[in-house]
Amino acid sequence: MTVTEYAKPLPAPLHRELTKPFWEAAQRHELIIPRCKRCGEFFWYPRELCPHCLSFDWEWQRVQGKGRVYTFTIVRQPQYPAFNADVPYVFAIIQLNEGIRMVSNVVGCPVEEVKVDMPVEVTFDDVTPECTLFKFKPAS
Repeated sequence: MTVTEYAKPLPAPLHRELTKPFWEAAQRHELIIPRCKRCGEFFWYPRELCPHCLSFDWEWQRVQGKGRVYTFTIVRQPQYPAFNADVPYVFAIIQLNEGIRMVSNVVGCPVEEVKVDMPVEVTFDDVTPECTLFKFKPAS
């Protein structure tokens, strides 16, 4: 796939420098999540301070990317025309084994097979040479 073939909107982080390590790890097909050095809690979304103890002392930590579907919906009528060819698709909240929840897509199976509490694992979609998206597929 070439860059000109990908016509969907790409993530536009508000704090590009803060999230840069996350996007670089995704390009290496690794999932990293912020973890507080003070209280040890993971948190999502990336932000300057830990939402659990308000410490600024946190680091990126690699996680296995395994979890379960917490909730989901099947999109049959997208809001953005570039996604018309993808319908139906699954828009989901995934609860990782580390406890945090992430918004993503479930891919790799018919939409009718997706269920709440279904085990999933991260997969990566290299949509452009500069951007890799994380998604989830049924766990093997």
